[in-house]
This record gives sequence, structure tokens and C-alpha cells, in this order.
Amino acid sequence: MDLIPSFTVDHSKLLPGVYVSRIDDVNGNKVTTYDIRMKKPNIEPCLNLAGAHTIEHIVATYLRNNEEWKDKIIYWGPMGCLTGFYLIMKGQYDCKVVGDLMIKAFEYTANFTDKIPGTDEKNCGNYLLHNLNFARYEAKEYAEILKTNPCYEYPVS
Repeated sequence: MDLIPSFTVDHSKLLPGVYVSRIDDVNGNKVTTYDIRMKKPNIEPCLNLAGAHTIEHIVATYLRNNEEWKDKIIYWGPMGCLTGFYLIMKGQYDCKVVGDLMIKAFEYTANFTDKIPGTDEKNCGNYLLHNLNFARYEAKEYAEILKTNPCYEYPVS
């Protein structure tokens, strides 16, 4: 079987930041997948599972309530390797624009002190697997990284 394109990315060269993973055409409309890479793969420890789950809930809620962006968000969720998240959006946006959106979303998460959205038995498939302290720590670190140079192009093997 042929490798899918995301498995041809040289993960040994990935840095934390924002990457355009792919651009698809769906019935004449562009759909863009962004790689929101928070960790250096195979170098840094991956995201804490409970913290990543909490980041997923808070950032998803932030994005889907953001007046400017909510109608453009298709999906927000973690990578299986727990080194970041995927953001899928209607349209095609410059990486810097998405980087700025991520800075705002992760600063929001870093400063979040309320009840984590959607974390009761009726709203979440694993409602006990959350950790706000880990989420806030990772979000603060990532927002600072994005402020220096958020956008990169994929290194291909």
C-alpha cells in the first residue's frame, strides 16, 4: 500500500507551529486542514492525555463561539500521536491568519478558570479524563511559541 501524504512528512524536522497540511476541493469549495503542531515529534514528550482532552474542549468551544470564525470551522481535534491538533476549515487562509487565531485561542485556554465546557457524563465520552492545569500550562507555552514564528512549510521525506 502507498503511504498517505501525511506519512511522507519528515517528522524529524517538524517544529512547533502551524502548517498547511492539505487543501481539498469539495464540490468547488476549498477545505483546508491545518496542522497545529505543539511538540517536536519524537523529541519532546507528547501532550498529557487529560490535558490534551481539556485543550480540545476549550479550544473547540472558543472557535465555535467566535463570531468571525465559527461558520468556517469544520473540525478541531487531537492528533493520534498527541503532538498537536488538526483544524479543518472552510476556505483557504494564510498561515499567519490561522496562527493569529491560534494565539488567541491558546491564550484564552491559558487563562481559562471556569468549568471546562462539556465535561459531564451526558456531554463527553470520557468526562473524567480532563486536567485544566496541564491544559493551561501547555496552552501558555504554545501561545508564546506562536508569537515568535507561527508558520512553516512541511518538510517532505
